[in-house]
Amino acid sequence: MSPVLIGLSGIGVLLILLMVRIPVAFAMFAVGFAGIWHLNGLQAAIGLLSSETFALASNAELIVVPLFILMGNVASVTGMSRKLYEAAYATIGRVRGGLAAATVIGCGGFAALSGSSVASALTMGRTALSEMDRFGYSPRLSTGVVAAGGTLGILIPPSTGFVIYAILTQQSIGRLFMAGVIPGLLLLTAFLVTVLILCAIFPEMGPPGPATDRAQKIRAFLGAVPILLVILTTIGGIYSGLFSPTEAAGIGAAMVIVYGLLTGALDWRGFWRAARSSTVTTASVMLILIAAHLINPFIALSHLPSEVSRLLVSADLGMYGTLLVILAVYLVLGCFLEGLAMLVLTLPIFLPVILQLGIDPIWFGVLVVLTLEMGLISPPVGINVFVVKSVARHVALIDIFRGVLPFWFAMLLTLLLLVAVPQLSLWLPGLM
Repeated sequence: MSPVLIGLSGIGVLLILLMVRIPVAFAMFAVGFAGIWHLNGLQAAIGLLSSETFALASNAELIVVPLFILMGNVASVTGMSRKLYEAAYATIGRVRGGLAAATVIGCGGFAALSGSSVASALTMGRTALSEMDRFGYSPRLSTGVVAAGGTLGILIPPSTGFVIYAILTQQSIGRLFMAGVIPGLLLLTAFLVTVLILCAIFPEMGPPGPATDRAQKIRAFLGAVPILLVILTTIGGIYSGLFSPTEAAGIGAAMVIVYGLLTGALDWRGFWRAARSSTVTTASVMLILIAAHLINPFIALSHLPSEVSRLLVSADLGMYGTLLVILAVYLVLGCFLEGLAMLVLTLPIFLPVILQLGIDPIWFGVLVVLTLEMGLISPPVGINVFVVKSVARHVALIDIFRGVLPFWFAMLLTLLLLVAVPQLSLWLPGLM
């Protein structure tokens, strides 16, 4: 059997393992180890497993992962994420669809703290769904907006998706964070416009909420000041070059902890819960990265990347045609695979192609991460949909999927806009 066929067989086995719900890291460990053993011998497989594990675990850049995760978890425990939602709710809650729009803004704010789509959907689901139910919002709109709004967590920096992409492609984490700012704001705006259009066509979906007086608005805005200060400090510090992404993560985590202690919102039990959750999430991410550094050499040894590159280049589709084909593959895979698994599985194959075509890897990273977001609300996997279902048990799963459909198309339009205008992603990194 030729190396290319061995590589294709390995990917096929990996897909089967993932579909039967074998954990991503363990599936990649098994396929990567067995593949290298078959192509290069048992000694090479054992040596690579030990060396890559140590090299990755000692990579100082990866400290950014647990620190940003801790920052998001502490912010959730102290209620900082809820404050931004309350400020948006006090401002636009009285207009038709205002509570749903406030939820989108709240999701965007929490995404800028946690970098996790699942955490954003879960936190805002617990906060916002009961309010929208209380004021008679359509379950399709309320659950759809929470599931879709949660996807902002993987695009608006700090983003775990960008960190993993940067590690796998050896790109700058800081430049990727900056590249995600404008696309993240564009997507947030697209979600807001989608809410307004839905409520204009179907007024019964989002009845107006209660009016608030000036004192309530001021109190709500003052409550949101700490979370805005943390966001501006971390992202602004990276953009200005004042500190690195790792230092920004440490400063951000320290700020939310100090806020929790000063306000009394963080006790020992809450901190322990946030730290334990951060440790579990970090361990999962690290296992996936270590497994990625085992399966990537197997794919390289199979010569599969060079064969795919040759086929795509020989098809003479041009830069944009090839790019659209690759993004279409991501959209299809997103219906069946978890996002991090897609990154690990496909980047070793597609990265040589986009570099050969002269496509900026930072721009490509933004496009890939956005397509991963779309997978979070695409049937049948749609992780964010199942997260919202766990909170809104009274809403049928099919209704949640119907609710996210307009937002999925809003994401598709945003993706096409970012493909057509690369500078929307590259302008801020170019100024760093």
